[in-house]
This record gives sequence, structure tokens and C-alpha cells, in this order.
Amino acid sequence: MILTTTPTIEGQPIKQYLGIVTSETIIGANAIKDFMAGLTDFFGGRSSTYEKVLIEAKDSALAELQQRAAQKGANAIVGIDLDYETVGANGGMLMVTVSGTAVVI
Repeated sequence: MILTTTPTIEGQPIKQYLGIVTSETIIGANAIKDFMAGLTDFFGGRSSTYEKVLIEAKDSALAELQQRAAQKGANAIVGIDLDYETVGANGGMLMVTVSGTAVVI
């Protein structure tokens, strides 16, 4: 399945629009990850611990988006938008929401 943030796919005319598809993933960062990220914050540098959590959440949301589009009969999703937020007590959870338009090309 082709996934794109653009409204069209170059060289691939859209034959049918099947509607909006959405997906949400909420993932927690546990105490060990928080501790390791705190060390990175103190000493400086990138937090590979949180980056891995972020990648996992994004990949999960995109996989679910593809499943929902496939259920509608789509073979592509255009206009994809990804949003990231922290939720929960003290912002301890990461939420990734993804939306796009399921289409047939």
C-alpha cells in the first residue's frame, strides 16, 4: 500500500476516494525509560530511549491506518497527517494520531 503525505501520487491517477481513515496509538514510557531519558537530559544529547518509543508508536499507528484503509478496499492513502501529543498524569504517555484519505489508484 502506498502511503503519502501529498494529496496525489505522481503518475498514479486516483480512481476512487473511499473516505477518511484514522488511527490512534497511546504508548507509555515506563519508569526505567524516564530515568534513562533524565540522564540524557542532565548530560545532554539525544534520548534514544524516547526516540525508540516514538518510532514504535508511529509505526503502530501507521500499521493500523493501513489495516483500516485495506478494509475499505483501498490500495493507497493520501494526505496523511501525523500528530504527536503527551497525555496522562504528568504527560507520561505519548499519543500518536494519524489520518488520511483511503483511495484506489
